[in-house]
Amino acid sequence: MAEVQQSTNQQKVSLYLVPTPVGNLKDITFRAIEVLQSADVILCEDTRTSARLLQHYQIQKPVSPYHQHNEHKIVPHLISQMQSGKVFALITDAGTPGISDPAFLLVRACVQNNINVLCLPGATAFVPALVVSGLPAHRFAFEGFLPPKKGRHTLLTKLAQEERTIILYESPMRLQKTLFELMNYFGESRNCSVSREISKMFETHIRGSLLEVHNYFQEHGVKGEIVLVIEGKND
Repeated sequence: MAEVQQSTNQQKVSLYLVPTPVGNLKDITFRAIEVLQSADVILCEDTRTSARLLQHYQIQKPVSPYHQHNEHKIVPHLISQMQSGKVFALITDAGTPGISDPAFLLVRACVQNNINVLCLPGATAFVPALVVSGLPAHRFAFEGFLPPKKGRHTLLTKLAQEERTIILYESPMRLQKTLFELMNYFGESRNCSVSREISKMFETHIRGSLLEVHNYFQEHGVKGEIVLVIEGKND
């Protein structure tokens, strides 16, 4: 029988997952700032990107890179540091760590070593995009980024039959291609919503059928970070 583990605020926390703003720097909680100010080391996906946030809130703590290219290598060292008493805060470039961003390997290693981990509530791009899409939000399937090649056809074929609202992340360079593919798999009339630059000055939400939204961006071009919300199959 597996051993039951319990994590609570009352136990010493060695790793905090701290959501950071996806756009406006004001979209951060007081608690997140307190945690960043109190941690021994802040792990950053990109230290140059995080520097802007940390400087804005006058947070002066040691920073160390933690990203998809080094996480396999440094996780054992981080676990050792936590076991010796150090407290780490993990932030990514934007949003909640672990949601289409690095965090899983370190969290899993902490769980395996009975190290207490807490994730603060906070910003993530797909929630506001879903809520303002006008599509059903009580049940949804979050898929993050589609695989670029291997497994793409299989996943799109499966998603075409998904009855829940579907949420994808996409880059502006690939959005038109993805919308065209979705028309082929889902049908041109399937409703969708494209949210770009959430919480930034030029935040925009474009709603309509896949064909209508594809044609809109074909005419106007695409810029900024993209969240694509697609109606589930309803027939």
